[in-house]
Amino acid sequence: MRYAVLGTGIVGRTVAARLDGLGHQVVIGTREPEATLGRSEYAQWQEAHPGVGLATFAQAARDGEILVNATGGQASIAALTEADAAHLDGKVLIDIANPLDFSGGFPPVLDPVNDDSLAELIQRTFPRLRVVKTLNTMNCQIMVDPARVAGEHHVFLSGEDADAKKSVRELLYAFGWPQASVLDLGGIETARGTEMLLPIWLRLMGALGHADFNFHVQGA
Repeated sequence: MRYAVLGTGIVGRTVAARLDGLGHQVVIGTREPEATLGRSEYAQWQEAHPGVGLATFAQAARDGEILVNATGGQASIAALTEADAAHLDGKVLIDIANPLDFSGGFPPVLDPVNDDSLAELIQRTFPRLRVVKTLNTMNCQIMVDPARVAGEHHVFLSGEDADAKKSVRELLYAFGWPQASVLDLGGIETARGTEMLLPIWLRLMGALGHADFNFHVQGA
């Protein structure tokens, strides 16, 4: 499978490395590839992962069969606009970003929030994309290696397209998520709830002093 991971930060690099390790063809999308390669942090990572390509957002989206939005949430619409709607139509977009607004300092606030979500905004802006929100409620290392957290814990799915969700489920299983740990919340509107977990996640990280934790839903 050909994956295009949009975003060169730690989240995008972590997911891209895992996909590469699973044998997929992976390209990372960025606004300016030459400038990205000029960053020592990225250049060192690239040396360790020579099989992962680097391209503009448009080139990456054109070549990818499944897309991963790992851009900063406030920049996601702009990045996808640069990717070009013609390269997005009909494709699955795994949205793992959160709309964190740091303009007022730390901790950030969410924008949009309450009556909207980043996932819904992406779906409205690019209606022919098949958006699935998932993996946004945990540290990126846990996204691709759930065994980092002992015991049962959960990952959530939100989206309108059943076939797209099936494709994402299969990827989650490949990452190591047990079937019982994947909870389908329903349509894309339910992404409001998972995005709104971020404020408590940030406070938990501060209280615990690390990010190796996740949410577990205990039923009756």
